[in-house]
Amino acid sequence: MPTTAARVSSFGTTIFSEINDLALQHRAINLGQGRPDFDGPADIIMAEVNALNSGQHNQYPPGIGIRSMRQAVAAHAARFYGLEVDPEAGVIITAGATEAIFSSILGLVDPGDEVIVIEPYFDSYVPNIVMANAVPVYVPLRPPDWTFDPDELRRAFTPRTRALLLNTPHNPTGRVFSREELLTIAALCQQHDVTVISDEVYEHLVFDDARHIPMATLPGMFERTVTVSSLGKTFSVTGWKVGWVFGPSALLAGVGRAHQFVTFCAHHPAQVAGAYALNLPGTYYEEFQTMYAAKRDRLLRGLSAAGLKTRAPEGTYFVLADFSEVFDGDDLAFTHHLITEIGVACIPTSPFFSPQHRSLAATQVRFTFCKTDEMLEEAASRLARLGH
Repeated sequence: MPTTAARVSSFGTTIFSEINDLALQHRAINLGQGRPDFDGPADIIMAEVNALNSGQHNQYPPGIGIRSMRQAVAAHAARFYGLEVDPEAGVIITAGATEAIFSSILGLVDPGDEVIVIEPYFDSYVPNIVMANAVPVYVPLRPPDWTFDPDELRRAFTPRTRALLLNTPHNPTGRVFSREELLTIAALCQQHDVTVISDEVYEHLVFDDARHIPMATLPGMFERTVTVSSLGKTFSVTGWKVGWVFGPSALLAGVGRAHQFVTFCAHHPAQVAGAYALNLPGTYYEEFQTMYAAKRDRLLRGLSAAGLKTRAPEGTYFVLADFSEVFDGDDLAFTHHLITEIGVACIPTSPFFSPQHRSLAATQVRFTFCKTDEMLEEAASRLARLGH
């Protein structure tokens, strides 16, 4: 009798789909998935509308991306980080960051290789590694500061280690890795000849004194790093699914060989708009950070008033909250209670950990603040019912 493939047999429905369905069923305010409930900038959207209407951009683009978009990615890397990226051989435009990561793993990791995953991790990472027939090796960030143990990281490297998956600013903890932390990772990767796949989709969402330091900017790391980002988070157009990978041509060649048989190309009109967006002046990014800093503080006040313990995130648009003082149960039970009884949806954190480290997240859930101020205020009003 026909059966499903063994490589996907352990995959369930993503936690995001489960929570979204439950939130819809109970008409809960959804502070779970990182999906803004407001539109991206009007001029960026109009750039895509114009591209659609021009009659010039509705067929296949080049598989690696249109030249203007690749040039915009390279110019963005030069403007913000001083990186010299070849737009012809060093940039690939992808169907979102998720595809960029998958194509990077497929193109740079062989069956049986080990890939170090810093957890908690975005939920696609491990299935991507499994589908490549590679082996995930887990190094946890530990509460309450969500830092890794350098000795634990050092022990994770073996002769079979081929790559390390890094995410900074970090989802779901909101950490922005320090230069010292990144230098520790970089030194071990150079010592063991390991490639870094660096997921930096929240690169422009940093707060207060935090600074995003791309791994590729550290000494000796550009040639062994592929950097992933996307339009979705920075320009509030998550539905466009346009991302990119940049790095040295030797590594990008492998990523490109996989990419051409995963999606072949990304959405053509959105690439035209993306090139426009990436060339916006610096004032856009400053206003973007200011807007989100205010939303972060608004959510933090609401969570604190509800009796939840939080750590102000240094980056991303997520907050982790400890609910142990208002609810007796694990994160899955609390999430269900919050949706069905309080009318607010969050995401349990344990699905972002391997089974051996899941207990670290037993009392932690993730809230997002990429919502209108009115929605955040209504969520705070509902959360005030916790513990009553």
